[in-house]
Amino acid sequence: MAKEDTPSISKDLQELQRKLSLLIESVQNNSKVVAFMKSPVGQYLDCHPFAALTLLVFVVMSAVPIGFFLFLVVLTSLAAFVGVMLLEGLVLSVGGVALLCVLCVLGFVSLSVSGMIIVSYVAMSSLINYWFSSRNGRSCLFLHSFETRVGVRNIQNRASSSVLLAFYQKEQQHWTIMDSQS
Repeated sequence: MAKEDTPSISKDLQELQRKLSLLIESVQNNSKVVAFMKSPVGQYLDCHPFAALTLLVFVVMSAVPIGFFLFLVVLTSLAAFVGVMLLEGLVLSVGGVALLCVLCVLGFVSLSVSGMIIVSYVAMSSLINYWFSSRNGRSCLFLHSFETRVGVRNIQNRASSSVLLAFYQKEQQHWTIMDSQS
C-alpha cells in the first residue's frame, strides 16, 4: 500500500513544481513587474531581500488597519455632511493617533517576523544540507542559491557579503579537510 502511494506522491510533487514554475515565470515576465524591477527601488529591493521581505510583511499586515481607518474617514465625512464637524475632527485626530500607534507596532512586528523567517530559512537549509549531503556531494542550499544568483566572484567582490564570504570559505575548508581524511 505504501509502495503504491510513493509514485502518486512523486507525480503530484512534479506537477506542483511545474505549476509553481509556470506561475513564477508568468509573474517574472509581466510587463509591470519588469518595469518595476528596472526602477531604482526594484533594483534596491533585489539587492536587499531582507528589506523586500520586511516591506512585504509590513504592507500585508497594515492593509486591515489602513482599510479600517479609511472606512472611518468615509463614515465621519458622511457625518460631517449631516453637520457634525466638531465630532469629525475629534474622531479623525484620535483615529490618526491610533493608526500611528498601530503602524508603529506593525512595523516592529514585521521586522520581527521577517527576521524569524530569514533565521528559520538559514537554519532549515543548514539542517537539510547536513542531513542530505554526502561526502562527495558538497551541496549547500543556501550558498548554492546565493552563488547562482550573485556568482562566486561577485561574492568575493561585495563588501556587504563579508559574512557570507567567511561562511563560504569555512565551508570550502571543511570539505577540503573531509576529502583529505577519506
